Amino acid sequence: MAYSELEMPERADHLWRYTPWHRIHPNGELSDVPEAQGAVLELRSLDGSTEPAGVTLEVATEEDIQRLCLSGKEDVSTQFIQAMTQGNIVVLRVARKAKPSQPVLLNIECTGEVCALHLLLDVGELAEVELITRLSGDADWTGFLRQGIFGNASHVNDVVINHIGEGRLLRTDGIHLGRDAQVRGGTVGSGGASRCKADLRYIMEKEGASLKVNGSILTLDGMHNDHHVEILHLAPETYSRLDWHSACSGKSRTIGTGMLRIEAGAKGADAGQLFHNLLLSKYAEADSIPELEVSENDVVGCGHGTANGPVDDDQMFYLSTRGFNETEARDVLVAAFLNATLTEMGSTVLHQHLLKTLTQDLAVEL
Repeated sequence: MAYSELEMPERADHLWRYTPWHRIHPNGELSDVPEAQGAVLELRSLDGSTEPAGVTLEVATEEDIQRLCLSGKEDVSTQFIQAMTQGNIVVLRVARKAKPSQPVLLNIECTGEVCALHLLLDVGELAEVELITRLSGDADWTGFLRQGIFGNASHVNDVVINHIGEGRLLRTDGIHLGRDAQVRGGTVGSGGASRCKADLRYIMEKEGASLKVNGSILTLDGMHNDHHVEILHLAPETYSRLDWHSACSGKSRTIGTGMLRIEAGAKGADAGQLFHNLLLSKYAEADSIPELEVSENDVVGCGHGTANGPVDDDQMFYLSTRGFNETEARDVLVAAFLNATLTEMGSTVLHQHLLKTLTQDLAVEL
């Protein structure tokens, strides 16, 4: 259904409770679909030494669009970005059995008043790839839509880094996992957009799919980060874990919503989610809403939890006795807290890159 045919969401709508649609729309005129500037893309190996074998970036064909645009047909943000990017859709293709020797880096530079990109992911069967997608630039408003398929028995570490300047970011993902696909998805935010709304959806409709979603979010003074993660178990013997860590300073606010749905027929499904928030200021605010909807009684397990708290005073004192000043001690603890989920996002090479990216806004490095 086209964006113009959809009903505009109200604040009572669960998805838009904390970031109403009019607050993330480019100009607040909800019927308006502004003209968007395209992003500048660069695809390379992380170390730049070789071309990423078996990975290409191409203009999407009609067949690609029909096959890979599977989600969000009645979703406002999906249809909005699709309307902005008609005729300008790119597909990142990973060949069957491809196994690049290095993590693959996709740099996306966003500039101008309004910038939008529709990216399709086509990961072939039995492929093994680590993909880093880095958003940067000084665009006032950025819309980023990812849709696609991780093929049967593929092994994918898929990390998105938000390092947009002071603009606003609307990000929407709709990813389908193939049979026996093993996927680790990561979201990293460090000094990024002043307002971010992300709606990340994973659909496991093939038996044996396994998914781990991790978040490491550093929210600085005045920022607003709202991430909604929805994991849908449709097939038997599917597995998912969601682990989300947010550190909030100044007067910033972070929201994390996790929705795990286990549909009837998804026998043997195993799902769990945890949210942890570190409050670095008495003015910072963190909201976590873990939710479960289980329509199948033959499951391995379903669980959820959340915890908020300040920096531990005993740990601060210990570090002060080891020569750290207050700022350094706090940043060491923040980095360690966020590193707990970073370590789950991929290989040692990928982890070191992510750790350097995340801690560049802190006074110390680990």
